[in-house]
Amino acid sequence: MRIGVMGSAVNDGTIDQVVDEARRVAEDGLHTFWVSQIFGHDALTVLAVVGREVPGIELGTAVVPTYPRHPMMLAQQALSVQAASGGRLALGIGLSHQIVVESMWGLSFDKPVRHLREYLEVLVPLLEGASVQHRGDAFQVHGAVQVAGGSRPPVLVAALGAQMLRVTGTLADGTSTWCVGPKTLRELTVPTLRQAAADAGRPEPRVVAALPVCVTDDVDAARARAEHVFAVYNTLPSYRAMMDHEGVSGPKDLAVVGTEHEVRDRLAELAAVGVTDLNAGVFPGDPEEAARTRAVLRELAGAAAAA
Repeated sequence: MRIGVMGSAVNDGTIDQVVDEARRVAEDGLHTFWVSQIFGHDALTVLAVVGREVPGIELGTAVVPTYPRHPMMLAQQALSVQAASGGRLALGIGLSHQIVVESMWGLSFDKPVRHLREYLEVLVPLLEGASVQHRGDAFQVHGAVQVAGGSRPPVLVAALGAQMLRVTGTLADGTSTWCVGPKTLRELTVPTLRQAAADAGRPEPRVVAALPVCVTDDVDAARARAEHVFAVYNTLPSYRAMMDHEGVSGPKDLAVVGTEHEVRDRLAELAAVGVTDLNAGVFPGDPEEAARTRAVLRELAGAAAAA
């Protein structure tokens, strides 16, 4: 299992701080540095800068919302990041949430599965350099993009439910999850995604699992902190459905917390159910916990590289 870390500075820090985070992740020998797209810096723009400053490491978005970005425009942007970074982008995309799409952006969230299917039918060929002639219900697109030095990045979709997973397995390269635990990954995510990819004659997909991670001797305090830090995800229906499937009360029960041995065991469980990539949302309570968590991730990344 590849080991990555979700950066935090992209939303509340400076671009220099994002670069510093990515450089530290690369120095630790981790595989991927992930950034979210919320209401701070634009994730892809920042990754283009990071790609020029920090060599070697894969750079992923987790995730860029589709509704406010026409697929042709996103193709141009992603290919530009590929050109800037030497082909190291993992393009994570997702629908966002109905409350954001409708209440903040003023767009329709009608038929999200159809939206995703057509979005991928337009985006992926454009990333591959093809000219697209698409007449659908959600998009009418006729054209191509040409970005010198750009190459097709892997496309990972924040697919949670069965319909979204089937579209993703058919048209994309994998999924990027959040608030999805090992039971749900084993019973729903991995088998549905793999079957759809196999039916479409596509390679076995990547499964990127993002979860809160903290090495600590005070599990109760860590879970209480997780309950506070990640409380908003209890209010979003798509994440709440995944936690209900898992049988947990909230993100605090999904958090990978405990001693070094306990965290290693929990992460090994993820690998055993088919997770190919960890996106660790590190949330330490103090510098010691931060150092211990970083050491475990560094150790696991080294072991994966040696295997």
